[in-house]
Amino acid sequence: MFVQFFLRRLMYVIPMLIITTLIVFSLILLIPGDPAVALLGENATEEKIAALRSQLGLDQSILAQYWNWLGNAVQGDLGRSLFTGENVSQTVISRLGVTFQVVLLAMFFSFIFGSVFALTSVLKPNSFLDYIARFFGVLGTAIPNFWLAMILVVIFSVQLGWLPATGFISVTQSPVDFFKSSLLPSFCLGAFGAAQITRQLRSSLIEVMESEYIRTAFSKGLLKWSVMWKHGIRNALLPVITTIGLLFGNMLGATVVMETVFALPGMGQLAVHSILQRDFPMLQGVVLIMVLMIIVINFITDIIYGLLDPRIEFK
Repeated sequence: MFVQFFLRRLMYVIPMLIITTLIVFSLILLIPGDPAVALLGENATEEKIAALRSQLGLDQSILAQYWNWLGNAVQGDLGRSLFTGENVSQTVISRLGVTFQVVLLAMFFSFIFGSVFALTSVLKPNSFLDYIARFFGVLGTAIPNFWLAMILVVIFSVQLGWLPATGFISVTQSPVDFFKSSLLPSFCLGAFGAAQITRQLRSSLIEVMESEYIRTAFSKGLLKWSVMWKHGIRNALLPVITTIGLLFGNMLGATVVMETVFALPGMGQLAVHSILQRDFPMLQGVVLIMVLMIIVINFITDIIYGLLDPRIEFK
């Protein structure tokens, strides 16, 4: 039964991938100006511009360009940068590690802080800690991450000098330096996620703790923390899993701003530079990889949710 469930979910992903490639390829139509003119300059002759357009395949129909691009993309070839001549696939993959490490640390912060605030709020309802948790749940979703980033840079980098304002060191090179260089951007990315998890988990826990089987557990003389840990948290985490899957996509999109503010050499910064330079092959590669990651994460989230919730039938 699970195999059928898995295959059905996988079949939903295939048309989504096709639509994704269509949207990503259409980015070429949204970039203002002619890439050939951007490469050669406005003073280039019409003959040189026409020759370069033919070399890049821009003189073909949109459908022909899409078909050629899709055929190469399936083989892992996303073309070459119009300005640097670098292989797009290799460049994007080399930047992917930076973005992925920062997003994973941000997800860790989101889950830890969100869970602590939610559990504290439910265990001590209408207390001072409960009011702080609810206030944080509202504040975290209201503060723009780029504004928070600039405030934290001024405090912890400029005034106190505790953390670097720019740059990145991989966890494979030095875990300590990685944490220092990634703490501020990851915290700024994770603040919104922590607030979302706090609100979602808190409301879910309150609903679960009012269930009949929870009252039965209390009637047996079990402690509140024991009942919550053994019977409440697992069921309350089910909607949080969906929230985490959605947060991953939001954080990937937010890295465009965070990596620009903190000068991180990730995919977000690469996307910004590609837009400014009208380097559409590089931009297509960045967006395609990001969207594919989001689709894969959502697919995995769907499967995990089906495994954890026995009420979902595998059909």
